[in-house]
Amino acid sequence: MTGRSTSIRTRRWPVKAAGGALLVLLVAIVASGCGSSNGATAGSATTLTLYNAQHEQTTARLIAAFTRQTGIKVRVENDDEDVLTAQIEQEGHRSPADVFYTENSNWLQQLGERGMLEKVDAAALANVPKQDSAGNGDWLGVSARISVLVYNTSKLTASQLPKSVLGLAEPRWKGKIEIAPSETDFWPIVSSVARADGHAAALAWLKGLKANAGENDDVPDNETLTSDVSQGTTDLALINHYYYYRLQAEVGKSSVHAKIAYFAPRDPGYVEDISGAAILKSSKHKPAAQEFLDFLTSKAGQTVLAHSDSFEYPIREGVPANGELTPLDQLAPNSFTPAELGTGLDAKTLLQEAGLL
Repeated sequence: MTGRSTSIRTRRWPVKAAGGALLVLLVAIVASGCGSSNGATAGSATTLTLYNAQHEQTTARLIAAFTRQTGIKVRVENDDEDVLTAQIEQEGHRSPADVFYTENSNWLQQLGERGMLEKVDAAALANVPKQDSAGNGDWLGVSARISVLVYNTSKLTASQLPKSVLGLAEPRWKGKIEIAPSETDFWPIVSSVARADGHAAALAWLKGLKANAGENDDVPDNETLTSDVSQGTTDLALINHYYYYRLQAEVGKSSVHAKIAYFAPRDPGYVEDISGAAILKSSKHKPAAQEFLDFLTSKAGQTVLAHSDSFEYPIREGVPANGELTPLDQLAPNSFTPAELGTGLDAKTLLQEAGLL
């Protein structure tokens, strides 16, 4: 992708393993007396291949718990979701991947529209809210993230912040904001603005952001944005909520000189973004792959996710999020579903037209 940083977002805190780009996790611990979540495991003879664009530590913990429960091993290839999507499309029916696990749903939507995904079992789909998965069952929602403003508390107060994401394009923010247009977490926000206000308005908004950011219009990722705001390099930025909590966990709360703020209820910038997983139609291990998706949305899997260092929201009912987070049911994002936000190709086109990609 044009302008992409050479550092990979999912490798911010890498899991160390021998190998290179291809990370192999062969977790061979089989819990005594434990079968699969649906009672029909392929056992230790099966090794799944997972293309993973989620945070590596969280994924590693999920895999370890899944292998203990089922005996199914998992081999992992980590990269950014745009890179892995392109790889899957290039590999086609020869792809070795069984499952694709992404940070953002739009990449799964793309593959679904190309007919490359297997239908998810109804039992797994029933584990999470219907609106958080593909309407046709092509992919499964796993967790949620919320778009927020992060602002430097020495430079701004909450009352000074814009109530709408559109306000970030106003001239008063010139030289006070950084943006990361090649960060794929930004794309659902662009799609949301376009769906709410139309292509022309979204393009004008992006051009305003570009003008306000100036030479800081191509920051590589949300980690950098969050760190820059905390250090006072810039006044504010638009991120997904969990990067703020991860920075606190990394450097300590007392070392973070920033806070987060939400937009007005239902604002187009107030996006609930869904992370999801899908089975490739080319998979040679579909029953085991179905078990993996079922585990991701089971109470056990969602509890692992809730207690991980990714600070994402589990979406299965009855599994509380990390206590540091504002409860999801107290938030008021806009009502656009992942299906309505689409494939992200509209966002890519708008970013290119605005000169940001």
